[in-house]
Amino acid sequence: MDCSAIAPSALLLSGGMDSTALAWLIRPDLAITFDYGQLAARGELQAATAVCVAIGVRHRVVTVNCRGLGSGDMAGTEPSTVAPVPEWWPFRNQLLITMAASVALSEGMKGLVVGSVANDKSHADGRKAFFDAMNRVLVIQEGELNLLVPAIEQTTVELCREVPFEILAWTHSCHVADYACGTCRGCVKHRETMHALGHGEY
Repeated sequence: MDCSAIAPSALLLSGGMDSTALAWLIRPDLAITFDYGQLAARGELQAATAVCVAIGVRHRVVTVNCRGLGSGDMAGTEPSTVAPVPEWWPFRNQLLITMAASVALSEGMKGLVVGSVANDKSHADGRKAFFDAMNRVLVIQEGELNLLVPAIEQTTVELCREVPFEILAWTHSCHVADYACGTCRGCVKHRETMHALGHGEY
């Protein structure tokens, strides 16, 4: 997994398993984490900060309150009638990519890396076609920033296989709280992934 062809690059780091695995594997020049009003913001920020310290990656945290735009589990409201899954937040990836691209450009980056994986195809904005379209939007604008999604053909388990347990242990996947609730789809994914990686007692 080589992103060096487009360097320097920034990584959109949520503190979850996928973006954390990419942080370990590609060692970006910058990691960017957003508190955009999601319920689990504090947990995500703590996880992302710990990961960046552990692997020596420069970290920027940006706060932009978009809670009023959200719906579903992550916003603490009823899901939209068009939501494919309970945690769906309208146009969240589009919003985060746009904001992260602004930060990356101001930092002199040439690429923005996003940690979406094959598991994310239940969301339209988690599919390759979406990221190809967003890349075209970024490239045609001033700065010609490239959007990279190097793990889009991999599952979370495949992506995380080479990542040490002590790095994955920092991750925060809960959609609804600063500490793992144990029952949301994010927590279930985290538990099942850890078990598949041989960390069943974690």
